[in-house]
Amino acid sequence: MVSRISDLIDKTPGSAQLSRFWCKALGCEVSATDETGVAISGASNAPTILFEPSSDSFGDNSLHLDLCPTDRSQADELERLVAPGATKTDVVPSGSWHVLADPDGDKFCLMAKRIPAEPEDFHD
Repeated sequence: MVSRISDLIDKTPGSAQLSRFWCKALGCEVSATDETGVAISGASNAPTILFEPSSDSFGDNSLHLDLCPTDRSQADELERLVAPGATKTDVVPSGSWHVLADPDGDKFCLMAKRIPAEPEDFHD
């Protein structure tokens, strides 16, 4: 048996706005909202992302997401992510990835590699 990530936590002053952006970016839906924040979920095998309200400043985010397109080119996916609020950073694209920022300014990468929307089953 192995462990799997169940939740990714993002402490943010803008939990509602940030959760809306990531729902659009990842095709997720809000799965819970309470005093701990806003949780979004998508595929059954993907972790929940919890946006916890916080006024603490963490500087550069210590955890970031790498996104891979599932059904379109990297250029088309870049355009789709910018529409709901992602911004291009001053980091020069490498050719295989772009560094973007979400509405809170947290950086994430858009990779050129395309992966299927649902991972294939595998066995040892």
